[in-house]
Amino acid sequence: MTTKAVLFHEIGGPEVLTVEEIALPAPAPGEVRVRVEAVGVNRAEALFRSGGYYYAPTLPGSRLGYEAAGVVEEVGAGVEGYAPGDPVLAAANFDFGVHGVYAERVVLPQEYLVRRPTGVDAVAGAAAWLAYSTAYGGMVEAGGLGPGDHVVITGASSGVGTAAIQTALRVGAIPIAATRGPDKRAALLALGAPHVIATDETDLVEETRRITGGRGADLVFDPVGGPGFARLGGALRPEGTAVLYGWLDPRPAELPMQWPLTVRGYANGALVRTPEGRARVAAFLGAGLRDGSLAPVIGAVFDGLASLPEAHRLMESNSHTGKIVVRV
Repeated sequence: MTTKAVLFHEIGGPEVLTVEEIALPAPAPGEVRVRVEAVGVNRAEALFRSGGYYYAPTLPGSRLGYEAAGVVEEVGAGVEGYAPGDPVLAAANFDFGVHGVYAERVVLPQEYLVRRPTGVDAVAGAAAWLAYSTAYGGMVEAGGLGPGDHVVITGASSGVGTAAIQTALRVGAIPIAATRGPDKRAALLALGAPHVIATDETDLVEETRRITGGRGADLVFDPVGGPGFARLGGALRPEGTAVLYGWLDPRPAELPMQWPLTVRGYANGALVRTPEGRARVAAFLGAGLRDGSLAPVIGAVFDGLASLPEAHRLMESNSHTGKIVVRV
């Protein structure tokens, strides 16, 4: 059996992505074949394609893609909990140079899948798992965010950022959304953020202090890092927590000096690679999707694997709000 998949043979821009016909083996014991309906596009994939991720692609012929919604077609021997026809999500806990889900069909070990919540369509499903598992895992499990806490969310217009706003609201916390320019302010306010700071116009630390009555936020949730990470400490209360979950600035992160505080580096795989962690995320996500408190913000939807270079260009333009999804 064969399938169409997106590959790349060299590091570069979106133009290196090509759609090719590749062999698709039958599921081995413990594996599941999934017909992919939609894939989510993430910053990590653009970094991986361009050589800026923390591990290298498997060249030539590297796969790509963390996040997908699809339907089970066939299961291998010993697979429990999945049957043909089941709607599923890729759990984004694998080397996507090997198991990348930018494809019409994929074969994945069963531990790389979770059930798609009832009533969630493919586009919403492809936009949900990675963003909400990162927001929940980084803020709640690693950061200890709870009711009444103030959390500064930088990069708030991204897929994870918009999910973080909703996640904070769902646990009763108070999100302070930070975005560079004022053009995304209205969208973030409409999403429910009670406070939005345009950092090109307003000092983040001073405004956070004003919002919190001089106390400072309990948590900072940051995907950027670099030298600017140090300044975020000024927005925290004494003994607050700064969680760094990405490295969009490739320079070394500088630690805040406003001690005492806690600095956590959060890698989503630490949570979703365990059955218990996946179960907790799935329970949180499913409950939120059912009651409407969690609703993926879709910034753009493209059609067809051949549109993935265009989707990557949009990702790198930083002009969108929410997740970019490609229907396969």
